[in-house]
Amino acid sequence: MKTSLSWLREYVELPAGITASELDAALTNLGMEVEGIVDQAGTILGDLVVGRVLTIEELTGFKKPIRFCTVDVGNPEPQEIVCGARNFAEGDLVVVILPGGELPGGFRIGARKTYGRNSNGMICSAAELGVSDDHSGIIVLPAGSAPPGVDARPIVGLDDVLIEVEITPDRGYEMSVRGIARELSTYFDVPFQDPAALDSAAATAEAPHPIVIDDVVGCDRFAARVVRGLDPAARSPEWMRRRLVQAGIRAISLPVDITNYLMLEFGQPMHVFDLDSLRGGLVVRRARAGEKLTTLDGVARALDAEDMVICDETGPISLAAVMGGETSEWQEGTVNVLLEAAHWDPVMVGRTARRHKLFSEAAKRWERGVDPALPLAALQKAVDILVEHAGGTVDPLVLDIDNVVPPVALTLPADAPSRLIGLPYTGAQAADLLRKIGCEVSGDEVLSVVPPTWRPDLVAPIDLIEEVARLGGYNEIPSLLPPAGSSRGLTPAQRQRRSVGRALAENGYVEVLSYPFVSPGTVDALGLPPADPRRSAVRLTNPLSEEEPLLRTTLLGPLLGILKRNLGRGRRDVALFEAGTVFLPHLTSTAPPSLGVDRRPTNAEWAAANAIVPEQPWHLAVVLAGDIEPAGWWGAGRAATWADAIEAARVAIAAAGIAETRIAVRAAEHAPWHPGRCAAILVDGEVVGHAGELHPAVLTALDLPKRTSAAEIDLDALPEAPVVDAPRISTFPPALIDVALVLDRTVPAADVQAALAEGAGDLLESVSLFDVYESEQLGADKRSLAYKLTFRAPDRTLTSEETIAARDAAVAVTSSRFGATLRGA
Repeated sequence: MKTSLSWLREYVELPAGITASELDAALTNLGMEVEGIVDQAGTILGDLVVGRVLTIEELTGFKKPIRFCTVDVGNPEPQEIVCGARNFAEGDLVVVILPGGELPGGFRIGARKTYGRNSNGMICSAAELGVSDDHSGIIVLPAGSAPPGVDARPIVGLDDVLIEVEITPDRGYEMSVRGIARELSTYFDVPFQDPAALDSAAATAEAPHPIVIDDVVGCDRFAARVVRGLDPAARSPEWMRRRLVQAGIRAISLPVDITNYLMLEFGQPMHVFDLDSLRGGLVVRRARAGEKLTTLDGVARALDAEDMVICDETGPISLAAVMGGETSEWQEGTVNVLLEAAHWDPVMVGRTARRHKLFSEAAKRWERGVDPALPLAALQKAVDILVEHAGGTVDPLVLDIDNVVPPVALTLPADAPSRLIGLPYTGAQAADLLRKIGCEVSGDEVLSVVPPTWRPDLVAPIDLIEEVARLGGYNEIPSLLPPAGSSRGLTPAQRQRRSVGRALAENGYVEVLSYPFVSPGTVDALGLPPADPRRSAVRLTNPLSEEEPLLRTTLLGPLLGILKRNLGRGRRDVALFEAGTVFLPHLTSTAPPSLGVDRRPTNAEWAAANAIVPEQPWHLAVVLAGDIEPAGWWGAGRAATWADAIEAARVAIAAAGIAETRIAVRAAEHAPWHPGRCAAILVDGEVVGHAGELHPAVLTALDLPKRTSAAEIDLDALPEAPVVDAPRISTFPPALIDVALVLDRTVPAADVQAALAEGAGDLLESVSLFDVYESEQLGADKRSLAYKLTFRAPDRTLTSEETIAARDAAVAVTSSRFGATLRGA
């Protein structure tokens, strides 16, 4: 919100000598974030004076008209200045900046020779001074407004102080001069004059134009006035144009400028219709399927059923509370206008603005809350200014369809502010502070508080307590740290997650964090089957982006998006992991119970509320693309494969405290993985995740490189890590034996390894696969798996007979179970 100190002073009696720092402190203590306070007098350096044009010589022979002028600036000798503007004549008063001065933007003015003449200074336009956006010509001051040589800053409005503040979302009333002035009057305890306290014309039995409200929830108040016979060439007064420019709004035309001016002053957005372009009466309703509207910015928009629209017989002509349509807007030559001021549902406006990515100044105010008592006052002031500057006749008929629900009384124990804030506020002090912001307060031990219409944010007793703290002074509240209770440290789940993350980082993976929001097309890109439960996702009622309204049911969608972004920015070899929650909804149509804050919910209410909360298990996902081992002078690199994704899952599970003997890998088919290169990861026989190479169709849909691999496991499905006894280390030497087995290609290597371990008995210390070999000599659909067996006894050195017997027992189990034979036997 941008405004000026002079505008605020019209409605609040601020101290005469208030400094920028005092104003900054006041606004900050009131809860506003001050973006900047600028004294306009300091934006132009050097001498800016009034000058009288003495002579004008037209210079010819140049590509554009050029004038050589002599100007009286109060010095003994006139100033010679070259100027290209043509909207002034001899004898006119103009604004001149003399050599040595500096205009906004760091534009320095000096004496120089141009177009063959000496130019000592510059005759200024309003745009060059930064007081408006008018650059069509230089400023011509009214005759007799000031003698030559005097400071021109106060005359052109450069003696003001500009204020810019950031307004919190719950205080929409502060997005107006009226709201900020009211707050400052409370802070400095000085009188406040409400600009909306006008003698407004009341509603009449007949309307100036037929209007029907179909949805009183989306629009609970709609007021309108009609003015006919305007002068279409009437120009907005300079004071209005200047204030609009100071607020960052471009001056357009008198009717439109008036609505923007009152939006800034009152906080009431309005709209002006060309009455002659309307076809029949107006209807305010929700949009219908298939309807479209071209808004003032020239964009054709497909409307949603939640959008509110204003329609005539041709259909929608305005996207209510956000932006008007181009077919009914004010046009050059418009002489009859209909002015509208309404009150719209802030939730509807906020969703509409985000849906259409149309964050107009009006929408920003509506979604924060606008005073529903303003429409008639805003219309009255609008027609008064319009008739004063453009003539015309005001229709005596006034429309006011009012379905506004008045504020309800809130009950506040008189000692509640003191108990919650920690300062000794009495009930009378709390009541007095609340009255200062417009509340009606009654009662002694228990206060009955009716919030004012301009404070829709005061909906609960805790809001009133917050106001007492704010108005009483945040600086008065002592900064005391709460006592630190004893801690039991990290929970087992926290320790487990940290161990998993640390293990993956040590193995070359980089942790990333992604938003949990996904688009509806993500499940299609991942190729999930129609019956896959991961297709059922929680849809957010008010998403940050309409393109991503769903909560993720798998980590892979957002994580693969991050992988693609890194690859697109030149990274060739990427290994990422993320640990976070996924959201698995309960497929129920039960509506959630309505829970207040006045009491603790009952067990039944708490259970009913939690029954619809989605399950939120903690998952871990990894993705790999490019080389897992880099190439260099030492030799060729190695590309990441499905096996690396499986190994990452094993590393993570082992880091969670699960012994290798409890982890198993099985061939599986599970989207979005390649059906022939997908593995199910099991712990104690239960599937906890999947890993492997992604399906080629998924890689094509997401524009990812071939052989991209991934894994995802459910960390919450892992059992708690057992208490591990310290290992007993044998001091006796190991016995090493290699075994190469020939089996069918379909036999999983992990099953063979488990069988070897089972048959070898207690003497086996470890078993690992170190070679896979296939050839025609082995036979069709056969392969050789070579394992390294390590035997060791804790109390003796093993003999060769004991070692060979243990090996033979291990091979015998694989032979009986899988038909394995020793290679070369």
